[in-house]
Amino acid sequence: MIDVYYNLPLIAQNIVVLLGVVLLKIIFNKISPSFTQQPTFTFYRFYCQQLAAKVNNEKNSHSQRKIAGFLATIITITPLVVIFWLFEEFIAVPVIWQAILLFAALGTFNLNSVSKETAKSLAAQDKYQAKKYIGPWLSRDSEQLSPIGISKACIEMLVLRKFQQQFTIGFLFILIGPLAALTFRLLLETHYSWNIKHHQFGYFGHFINKTVNLLQWLPCRIFLLLLIFTSINQPITLFWRLIKSLFFSANNSIIVAYLAYILGIRLGGVAMYSKNKVRRLSFNDKGQQPQAKDIIAATKQLNLVMTLASGILISIVTVIVILITK
Repeated sequence: MIDVYYNLPLIAQNIVVLLGVVLLKIIFNKISPSFTQQPTFTFYRFYCQQLAAKVNNEKNSHSQRKIAGFLATIITITPLVVIFWLFEEFIAVPVIWQAILLFAALGTFNLNSVSKETAKSLAAQDKYQAKKYIGPWLSRDSEQLSPIGISKACIEMLVLRKFQQQFTIGFLFILIGPLAALTFRLLLETHYSWNIKHHQFGYFGHFINKTVNLLQWLPCRIFLLLLIFTSINQPITLFWRLIKSLFFSANNSIIVAYLAYILGIRLGGVAMYSKNKVRRLSFNDKGQQPQAKDIIAATKQLNLVMTLASGILISIVTVIVILITK
């Protein structure tokens, strides 16, 4: 079996490692739900917040704050990437090191449980408990959220975190390698910490926002394609007319727009960040306001996407193994 693995092309080896690490993370989650109950990279996020407090001076001009954000990103990410790259030279079994980096880079696989518990609390009209479940996973303010707001925030969180922390990291790992996957996760956590929707990071977080959106562009379109395949009964031509302007935009709005469309609900719109009202893009304004049942429907739809993606990867490896063992 080991000989077969090492005879595989590099991309097939990466797929095998990815599938193995995903399975391991799911098992860890089943054995100890608290292991992934809260968002990870807590210390790194704390560091980013403290760094921003030092160098993000609101008295400076907009251009100065953009430059400060650029330099803060470079001096934060570059040394970490170099250290991990150099450390790899001392590892006797590279595949183990790759698996460790990927394990760290991948996000939690506890999101389904979070969304399920949130939906159950909303169905029981326990808004306090629902906000307690969803609050740690949101960048926006959650204190004043209504049941509709909680449902909308939960669905948006679910699709974006599954896409960013699972799908995109897996995509980068397969195509480039473990260091690229971990680098993207560090960039993503920096982006979360300096989210431009918070008024104090509107300029300071400009560079990291553009960088993350650029790296997500191709994985986002592939994820959209899988969403389309798992909802093939929807009239795609109508949807394309509604969102074609988003296709070439450097952000992930198109997958949120399509999920809103296939679920028949409204997503996006106004949200509170750092006590300030932010007007975001609104999707499917003719749809209904989301409810607890829509959280479950969104979870099932996204599970189909991830299952399809896993099935495609398993099929690729199977075909390659058959070809090289003939």
